[in-house]
Amino acid sequence: MALNQKHLPFFAGVLIAVGIFIGVKFNPSGVDSYSHTTNLSKQKVNRLIDYLEYEYVDPVDTDSIVEGFIDTVLQNLDPHSSYIPKQDLAAVTEYMKGDFIGIGVRFYNYKDTIAVIRPIEGGPSFRAGILAGDRILMADQDTIHDQNWSSDQVIQRLRGKKNSKVQLTVKRAGVDSVLDFEIIRAEVPIKSVEASYMISPTLGYIKINRFAESTYLEFEKALDTLIDEGASNLVLDLRDNPGGFLQIAEQIADEFLEAGKLILFTKNKSNTIDESFATAKGRLEAAEVYVLLNENSASASEIVAGALQDNDKGTIIGRRSFGKGLVQREMDLGDGSAIRLTTSRYYTPTGRSIQRSYAKGSEAYYDAYYERMEDRAGDTLPSDRVSDSLVFTTPKGKTVYGGGGIIPDVYVPYDPNFNSDVVEFLKISGLMDFFVFEHLDRQRMEYTSFSELEFLEAFEISDLIYEQFSMYFLETSQLDNRTIEPYKTTLKTLLKCAFAKQLFGDNTAAKVLSAIDPMLQKVNNLDANLNSN
Repeated sequence: MALNQKHLPFFAGVLIAVGIFIGVKFNPSGVDSYSHTTNLSKQKVNRLIDYLEYEYVDPVDTDSIVEGFIDTVLQNLDPHSSYIPKQDLAAVTEYMKGDFIGIGVRFYNYKDTIAVIRPIEGGPSFRAGILAGDRILMADQDTIHDQNWSSDQVIQRLRGKKNSKVQLTVKRAGVDSVLDFEIIRAEVPIKSVEASYMISPTLGYIKINRFAESTYLEFEKALDTLIDEGASNLVLDLRDNPGGFLQIAEQIADEFLEAGKLILFTKNKSNTIDESFATAKGRLEAAEVYVLLNENSASASEIVAGALQDNDKGTIIGRRSFGKGLVQREMDLGDGSAIRLTTSRYYTPTGRSIQRSYAKGSEAYYDAYYERMEDRAGDTLPSDRVSDSLVFTTPKGKTVYGGGGIIPDVYVPYDPNFNSDVVEFLKISGLMDFFVFEHLDRQRMEYTSFSELEFLEAFEISDLIYEQFSMYFLETSQLDNRTIEPYKTTLKTLLKCAFAKQLFGDNTAAKVLSAIDPMLQKVNNLDANLNSN
């Protein structure tokens, strides 16, 4: 079956290879010129490029040669130093900044028309009155429909400078004439706090999908709301979080630790040690915290989990994390491109490095990750498989381990019904989302009367809707729909999640998924036992 290919689980190799990093911004005052360098190796490289450009018999694209050279050099250093080409840097920067300037809609290119899936809550289109299901026909008298544009082309047309205006012509189902909207472009958030809600009267939940510049402010806002709603304890969900900025991880960890507690320390090539300590600002120092990790929790996620675990704070729940203990700096190359270069290693408060070995090279490093993903059911990493040199002790005497990720305090095994390749494929392939969009597009009025509470408590995926999806899966994926039948109960919940996301947003979808989430079920049991003692 096609779903059993080596790199299929989570399709996470792509995320891990290009996404995970712990970074700090680095802006040198200028770009060095090596035209008069006394370093013979640098002179050799410069001369080679000149010879290729001016003397080689055929035309040579020296730009691509230099880019390939940079890529090769960085790949041979370590698995996490990387090159960001000029054409990609803006998008990467935008993603890690946490917002962009635009009109704020999620859309599909649907039958040669731009169909709005959902306006982003609080964004310019949301405020102007754009609704899910609207078709954007024109922008400033330019025709957008029937253009067969790519998503990137649509995005470029709809984005612009802050406070600039765009006139949209929109067709809305059930309305005879077209509608005109004036949208004032503004900052649109790219949320890193994906969900936050109350699990029980005293237990809040926050899921962070990356550590962007905006993450701490998002976290503070979510935490304020949960505390107002009665939260005294917290679930911090860092599953599938590939990392981000070191400083943001420190700020998050600081909320849980008492003043003076060591959060982490870094060591560079000169063995200079830089320590980070908690301040007195933490609002969750007395709270019970449950941190959720899995195989794709990396870098900044591991900093937070390691800081809490080594300070005997809270409970780490899940499966061993990715294992990345290297810190990168983003450095401008002067032509619009940049590199993320590993400049130091970080260590948890007990002195652990959780970086996996990359002595055999980057390819072997990621191959080991893929192999581990294929054998998640047996990935418990018991203590008898850990070298004595990698065993550490916390202040209260708990044994913790280095040498490859954060090993949780409470292990939650791989659940084939929740985490199978088939289920993971459907979670990230977009098939369910598109099926639900088409279903809602035909029958949207039937769902407009639902409140979020009514939807959560009363709406269920009927056998008819499931069978329609099963046939859609067969037609769209070219795979035998019998491959999904063993997961029918799980897939009905995932379909309800897709409905929730398009009707109400990510937060509601997270609430739906919690009903079948093995790690959250473990948290509920632990929290119930804590409250009964």
